[in-house]
Amino acid sequence: MLKNTIVVILLFAAFTGYSQSFTLSNEKLVERISYRPQKARVIIDTDTYNEIDDQFALVYAILSPAQMNIEAIYAAPFLNKRGSSVADGMEKSYAEIHNVLDKIGMKDKFPVYKGSTHFLKDKNTPVVSDAAKDLVDRAMKATEPLFVLALGAPTNVASALIMKPEIKDKIIVVWLGGKGLNWRTAREFNLLQDVASSQILFDSGVPLIQIPTEPVTSHLSTTVPELKAHIGGANKISDYLVSIVEGYSKDHFGWSKVIWDISVIAYIVNPDWMQYELRPAPILTNELTYSSDGTRHLYKVVTFIDRNKVFKDMFLKFKNFKD
Repeated sequence: MLKNTIVVILLFAAFTGYSQSFTLSNEKLVERISYRPQKARVIIDTDTYNEIDDQFALVYAILSPAQMNIEAIYAAPFLNKRGSSVADGMEKSYAEIHNVLDKIGMKDKFPVYKGSTHFLKDKNTPVVSDAAKDLVDRAMKATEPLFVLALGAPTNVASALIMKPEIKDKIIVVWLGGKGLNWRTAREFNLLQDVASSQILFDSGVPLIQIPTEPVTSHLSTTVPELKAHIGGANKISDYLVSIVEGYSKDHFGWSKVIWDISVIAYIVNPDWMQYELRPAPILTNELTYSSDGTRHLYKVVTFIDRNKVFKDMFLKFKNFKD
C-alpha cells in the first residue's frame, strides 16, 4: 500500500481524443501507474543540452543501478538560445549525452539514439527518428512494463505512440512537464515546446505519471556552495556538474538553481518520497490551460516531493562514485 494520499475515481466510460485504435481500461491503467518493480527497466528521453539539470538526472540514473536498468538513452529536441533550431538542439543534446557518459567513464555502456529534428506538425503525423523507432521496437518486445522517463518535450514519445498505439500496453511514461493542475496556466518549457505532443500524452490513454514544475519540483533547488561542500572534488563527473551550475549565473550571492529533472529519476529510485493524486486526465487546451472532464481515463499526478530525501540520496551516490 502506498502511504500517499490518493484520490481514486474509477470511471469506466470510454474517453474521446487521440487514437481510439488501442485503449486500456481504467483498471489496467491503475495497475500500470501503481507498478513498482524491484528494479525498473527504463528509457531516458532527455534534452540534455537545453540547460544543466538533465546532466544531473542522467548521472543520478546511471548511479542508481540497484533501482533501474537503463536500456537506452534518447536525445530529445529543444529550441531556445542554446540551439539555433529544433534539430540543432537535438544534435547538441545527443553530443552532451556522450559527453556525460565519457566523463563518467561509461562511453559505450548504453545505446544512445538521435531523436526528432522538428516538433509535431499535427497529432496524426509522427516525427520518425531513430529514437522513436527504437522505442516502438523495444516496447513491443518487452515482457514487463518499460518506464519511459521523459525529461523534455515529449516529441519522441508521442511520435512512437502515433506510430504504434499498441505500445500503450507496454510502457509507463513518467514526464516532467506542465504546471500543477490548480495553476492558472499549464505553460511550462517542456509542455510549451511541443503542445501537440503534450496533448497526446494526456489524451492517448498511455499510463502516465505527470510531475509538474510549479508548485511541485520548483523547490528542488541547490546552490554552488552546497554543491561544492557535498560533491566538489569527489570525482570527475561531480566536478563537471558543479562547474556547469557555477557557469549558469555570474552572481551566486543569494542564488540557487532548480534541478527539476532529477524528480523523474527520484520517482524510480523511491516513489515513497512523493505524494500523488489519481484522477481523470486533464484536457490540455490550445490556450495552454487545463480543462476537466470526469469521464476521461485515469492518470497520476505528483503533488509533493521531499526535497531533502532526494538530494541526500543523489549527493551520496555522486560523492561515493569512484572514477
